Amino acid sequence: MNIQIQAGLKTGKRGYITSYNPMAKTQILLDQAQLVLDEYRQYWPLTIRQIFYRMVGAHGYDKSEAAYNRLCHHLANARRARIIPFDAIRDDGVTTYRRDHFDDRDDFLSHVRRMGERYTRNKLSAQDIHIEVWCEAAGMLPQIDDVAAPYSVKAYSSGGFDSLTAKKDLADRIVRVEKPAIILHLGDCDPSGEDIFNAVAEDVTAFVEADRRHGLVTVEFHRIALTKQQVVEYDLPTAPAKSTDTRSKNWEGGTCQLEALPPNVIAEILKTALWKHIDPEQYLADVEAQKVDREAITRLLLPAPQSGEGAE
Repeated sequence: MNIQIQAGLKTGKRGYITSYNPMAKTQILLDQAQLVLDEYRQYWPLTIRQIFYRMVGAHGYDKSEAAYNRLCHHLANARRARIIPFDAIRDDGVTTYRRDHFDDRDDFLSHVRRMGERYTRNKLSAQDIHIEVWCEAAGMLPQIDDVAAPYSVKAYSSGGFDSLTAKKDLADRIVRVEKPAIILHLGDCDPSGEDIFNAVAEDVTAFVEADRRHGLVTVEFHRIALTKQQVVEYDLPTAPAKSTDTRSKNWEGGTCQLEALPPNVIAEILKTALWKHIDPEQYLADVEAQKVDREAITRLLLPAPQSGEGAE
């Protein structure tokens, strides 16, 4: 469905906007947003918060909730107008379950061959530790996962990090793997985020110690971002702690959201943290073994020659 609508008209927009004429002020905003998207193209999709904070830092955009809401509105229009690609921005809220069903046997066999071509060895399997990454902002999960995936480290969104089910599931995984575990966490620098992180670390540790089969199964939690030191180091914008939050009374300084850190900086912080715990020799050995395995698997999965093929 196509709709012709003038920018700024306060009516509900549906489908694409085929005639989009933003005012000069709006066009400047969109140009700045496009510069941010171009700058961090390799980290797509970005969240709107990430675009917002970069515009605040690089282009002097107003740091207010009203300004953020305006940006959301205009970016939505620009995507509907196909000026900004839909896949450049992540603002999803849909959850589903994976279902591997196939049209027929040939479809399944083609799927298996593609899997063989993409075969990836679990780089954590031979490591002496188990690692997971937890990120507070669900919208940033694709970026975090892109960094963690080459090391076979799974990334999780910790929006429900304080749920009892999530904590018990994490503890159960650690006990099941039977290795020392490292949990790397990225979240906002504020009283609530820090308090929840500490409570979860204590709770999961207690579950692990109660359920583990031997004392070699341990867990350590490392909050690698966003710290107060990083807020100062990268000169990030801050806001006062919420007076309504009872945990704010012992909080010193301002608060800051993780998305204020540029995507490339977050990626580098996470890579550095991963390499602190990964055995590089074992990792490189697994990378080489993966190449050999992939070639062998691909040969095994080649389609069988048809009758008469290859005959003289």
